[in-house]
Amino acid sequence: MNNFLTVVSASVAVVLAIIASLPLLKPNHQLLSWTSPMADLVVRNAKIYTSDESLPFADSMAVRSGRVLQVGNYSSIKDMVGDGTKELDLMGKIVVPGFIDSHVHLISGGLQMARVKLRGISQKDEFVRRVKEAVRNANQGSWILGGGWNNDLWGGELPMASWVDDITPYNPVWLSRMDGHMGLANSVALKLAGITTSSEDPSGGTIVRFTSGEPTGLLIDSAMKLLLISIPEVSAEERREALSRASNHALMRGVTTVVDVGRYFPGTSVKLSWEDFSDVYKWADSSGKMMIRVCLFFPLETWLQLHNLITKVGRTMSQWIYLGGVKAFADGSLGSNSALFYEPYADEPHNYGLQVTDNESLLNLTLASDRVGLQVAIHAIGDRANDLILDMYESVFSTNGVRDRRFRIEHAQHLAPETPARFGKLGIVASVQPEHLLDDAESATKKLGIDRAQKGSYLFRSLLASNGQLAFGSDWPVADINPLGGIKTAMKRIPPGWDIAWIPSETLSLNDALKAYTLSAARACFLDSDLGSLSPGKLADFVILSRDSWDDVTAEGSTSIEATYVGGVQAYP
Repeated sequence: MNNFLTVVSASVAVVLAIIASLPLLKPNHQLLSWTSPMADLVVRNAKIYTSDESLPFADSMAVRSGRVLQVGNYSSIKDMVGDGTKELDLMGKIVVPGFIDSHVHLISGGLQMARVKLRGISQKDEFVRRVKEAVRNANQGSWILGGGWNNDLWGGELPMASWVDDITPYNPVWLSRMDGHMGLANSVALKLAGITTSSEDPSGGTIVRFTSGEPTGLLIDSAMKLLLISIPEVSAEERREALSRASNHALMRGVTTVVDVGRYFPGTSVKLSWEDFSDVYKWADSSGKMMIRVCLFFPLETWLQLHNLITKVGRTMSQWIYLGGVKAFADGSLGSNSALFYEPYADEPHNYGLQVTDNESLLNLTLASDRVGLQVAIHAIGDRANDLILDMYESVFSTNGVRDRRFRIEHAQHLAPETPARFGKLGIVASVQPEHLLDDAESATKKLGIDRAQKGSYLFRSLLASNGQLAFGSDWPVADINPLGGIKTAMKRIPPGWDIAWIPSETLSLNDALKAYTLSAARACFLDSDLGSLSPGKLADFVILSRDSWDDVTAEGSTSIEATYVGGVQAYP
């Protein structure tokens, strides 16, 4: 960070000294075809981090018709101020490009905001109390839904149906773990779903059982589909309200664009993402209710449907909706002991994790998607799962030929020693979530052992040093949307209750962390021509921070989002 601050100070001094005589970043008139040079908005007296290498820092910015007109110092921009121009004097406060969250389940997160909230609970009694409170406010027979629990916070004991059966005799219950790869059903829900001692584990999933064979209430990965089909579909109106809640939450955190991988998890229907596209996103776009930009990914199995849609309407549906690509799952999660590893879990010596989708299906679907030009993103958390996907991607490249694919691996949390170099060699995007390491630092040590956890977990710097591409996100609602927190975590890697960094050799600079939430995140979903930096011609999405010092950006609790602008218009507060 000190190196970055030195660069900041030096760069700003140089820019302020020379920009008046040598204006930089003038409008690109091929991009901007306005007849008048007058700006709608001028931001001045700011510390602007542009994320554009040709002019990393500036003190002023002009905006017209939702796009950046020019960036520089005020003397190079003041001629663009007219009678209708709004001027915003920021008195030295920091401005950054709108943050891009590279991996969210947007509507799932919005729905969760209105359900039983179990995130951060550290005691069984509080878990039970919140379910009891939900039952008190529910009609008899209605489903009690919620999630966010993390058994590691109360010592690791996994919940069981018996925890809540006594207080939910007339209501089926489904409570998903924070990672979405495991959930708890009560006995009423298990009975409704027909899950009994004689039920068989589906491929890629596990019904957790007592030694007697009786289900405990926990379902892992693909086993969740046995129960999820019994839960009534959420109405279009509820999902539209969820989009509104989620969008407002994102704007409050400075996020102006998200890569939404949908309500698609192992065990859920591939139809959900398409229903949300039709019932929620297209509706919100046509009725003027979109607030943030979304890049949508759909289940890999539905690649032909997406290809046909892109052929018909193009990849950019509007200024709000981009059709990104297709997504699949290779394995489960560390917290559910279903991430796929070369070596077994230290706390389960016979368990290597789960391969959620078989190799042949993944390869054939990826080959077909790639042949029609679709971007592919695959969830992989364990070291073996990551290598399996890299092997498969390499095979696809060999078969289908060379082109700019920007294939992605979502999460890439635990890697074998030589794997970071393969990301760089193959040009694979590592779509990672810094805040996950805060939850995993303790559990990874227990589940993998100290040596494996230290050598292979969250290798951000190793990926960058190997010319890998980093795109930061949250995986909300698995972790909260919080780019400022993610930046601090990537730089410091200090979990709650720790005094030292977890694997300090993998910390990042402030510049690298900011890039991973802005320009690199835009490149990772082919949106860098419009988003990711405050460059002339790009969309004017930017965030005003509450401080004027870079030292404060990563200090605990000292910096907040003062305002978020989308297309040059204030969207928060």
